[in-house]
Amino acid sequence: MHFHLVRYFSAASLGMFLLVAAALTYFEFQQGDFFRTTQTKQADFFKDVQESFARRQEEAARRDLLTIHESGNVNLTRLFANALWERDFVPFVEKAQAISVEPCHAIADVKDEKSGKMSAPAGKKACFAEVGRKIMALPGFKELDAKVVDSMKKSSVFKIKVFDLRGVTIYSSEHKQVGEDKLSNAGWRQARDGKPASELTHRDKFSAFEGVVENRDLISSYLPVLQPGSDKIVGVFEVYSDVTPFLAQIKETSTQLKKTADGNQASVTQAAADAQAEAEASSTKTLAAVMVLLGILFAALFAIVRRADGIIRAQEKEREESMQQMAQAEKMASLGQMVAGVAHQLNTPLAFSHSNVSLAINALQEFEAPLSVAGRIADLVRANPGADTVPLKLNSSRAAIEKIRVDGKAAKEIAEMLGDVIQGVDQMSELVENLKDFTRLDRAKLSDVDLNATLHTVVYIARSSIPVRIAINEAFDKALPPIECNPSQLNQVFLNLITNASQAIEGDGEVQVRTRANGRHVYVDVIDNGSGIPADVLPNIFETYYTTKPKGVGTGLGLPIARDIVRAHGGDLQVSTEVGKGTTFTVQLPLSVPVASRTA
Repeated sequence: MHFHLVRYFSAASLGMFLLVAAALTYFEFQQGDFFRTTQTKQADFFKDVQESFARRQEEAARRDLLTIHESGNVNLTRLFANALWERDFVPFVEKAQAISVEPCHAIADVKDEKSGKMSAPAGKKACFAEVGRKIMALPGFKELDAKVVDSMKKSSVFKIKVFDLRGVTIYSSEHKQVGEDKLSNAGWRQARDGKPASELTHRDKFSAFEGVVENRDLISSYLPVLQPGSDKIVGVFEVYSDVTPFLAQIKETSTQLKKTADGNQASVTQAAADAQAEAEASSTKTLAAVMVLLGILFAALFAIVRRADGIIRAQEKEREESMQQMAQAEKMASLGQMVAGVAHQLNTPLAFSHSNVSLAINALQEFEAPLSVAGRIADLVRANPGADTVPLKLNSSRAAIEKIRVDGKAAKEIAEMLGDVIQGVDQMSELVENLKDFTRLDRAKLSDVDLNATLHTVVYIARSSIPVRIAINEAFDKALPPIECNPSQLNQVFLNLITNASQAIEGDGEVQVRTRANGRHVYVDVIDNGSGIPADVLPNIFETYYTTKPKGVGTGLGLPIARDIVRAHGGDLQVSTEVGKGTTFTVQLPLSVPVASRTA
C-alpha cells in the first residue's frame, strides 16, 4: 500500500495554512478590537477627567465665591455693628428681650409625617408670630427699620436679619419674619458659637430691599455680632447677598471650559480614529505579508515534498523490483528443492518402467522364432483345409512349438510388466499435472480460487521434497468459500510455510494444513509439532535476511516475502509458538482483495 505523500502533505499543509491564516486573522481582529477598546477607554477617561476638572473648577469657584462673600459679609457686619448696634440696636434689643418667649418654647415640636423630622406645630408658629407683632409694635422699630433700609439699599445685600441670643428674630427687612424662632437652626447656633456659616441657594422668588425679585442666586451668612471693642458675642446677623452675576460668570466660564473640553474630546476622538485606521491598515499589510510568506513557504515545501515523493517512489519501485527479484530467487530456491524431490519421484517409476520394458523386449525376442514356425504352420493349415495332420519337416520347428507350450504363461508376465509401465507413466503424468497447477502462468491475474484445491496441489508438491518420516495431513473445511487471489503467489507462501514447518521437525513428525472460514475471511493454519521458536528469535522472524539456518541453506527472505504477499492481498500472517511443542502460522485472507490492494 503506497503512502500518497504529496496528497497528504497538500491536504495537511493547506489545512494548517488555512488554520494559521484564520488564527492570524482572528488575532489581528482581536488586536484591532483591543486597540479600539483601549482608545475608547482613553477617550472616555480623558472626557471624564475634563468633566471632572470642569466640575471641580465650578465647585471651587462657587466655594471661593462663598468664602469671599462670607468674608465680605463679616466685614459688613462689623461695619454695620459699629454704625448701628450701640446706638440703635442695643436699646431696641433690650426692649425686645423683655417680651417673654418661654410660653412659645414650652410648646413641643412634632414629627413631620412626610420628612420624618421634628418641626414646630402651628400653635408654636402662631405664638412666635405674636411675639413678632409685639416686637414690631415697640417704639423705635420704624426708625430702626428706616435706618437699616437706608444703609443697605445701595449695597449687594438683599435682606438682613438680627437675632438675639435666645434665637428670636428681633429684626428682619422682611417684616413678616420678625419673631421667628431660630433656636434649632444649625447656622444660627454655629454663629452664636463664634463661627460664621454660609450657604449658596437659588430662589425663584425673594423679598429684598428693592422689592420681590425672581431667579436669583443668593449667599446667606449667619454672622456673630461682637460688642465693639471686645470679642463678646451679643447677637447674630443673617445677611443675604446677591451673587447672581458672579455665579452667571462662573457658569459661563464652566460652559467655555466644557466647550473647550468637547473640542479637545473631538480632537482626541479623531486622533484615536486616525490611529485606529492606521493600525488596521498596518495590520492588514502585516497579515497580507504573512499570508504571502506562508504561500511562498507552502510552495517551497510543496516542491521539496514533491521532489522527495518522486525519489521515494523511485526508491519504492526499486525496492519492489528488488523484492520481486528476491521473491523470484526465493521461489527458485524453493523450486530447486522441489525439483530435487520431483526428480527423485520421477526416477523410481522411470527405473522400473525401463527395466520392465527391457525385460518385455527380451521376452518378445525369445518368442520370435517359435512365433515364425507357428505362422508357417498356420499357413499350411489354411493351404490344406481337408488334411487331418500337418507334417512337421523341421526338428527345430518341433522344438519351438514345445517351447511355446512350456512357456505359455510368459505372455501374462509381459502384460503385467507393461501394466506397471503404464502405472509409472500415470504417476509421472500426475506429477507433471500438479507441477503445471502449481506454476500457473497467469501470475499477475486475480481470479476466484478454490483454496482447498490449491492447497492440495501445494501439499502434493511439498511431499516430493519433504522426508517420508514427516507426514503432511490435510484438514480442509469442505464449506470453504472461494476467494479472490493470485494463486501463483499464494502457492509460494503456502509451500514456504509447509517447508519451514517440516524443517522445524527433528525425526518423525507431522505437519497439518487446516482451512476454516468465519464469513468475511478464510484462514489457513500450518501446524507442526516441531521444536518451536525461541523467545529471542521470535521478534526477528519477519526481518529481511534474518535466518537461523546454516549459511548457504537459508536466505532469510521466505517469511518476509510471504508476509508481503499476504498483506498485498489485504490479509495478515500471524504466528503462535511454544518451545518444545510446535508452531502455528496462520494466514488470514479476505474473500475479495480490497480496492487499495488492487491499486497498490
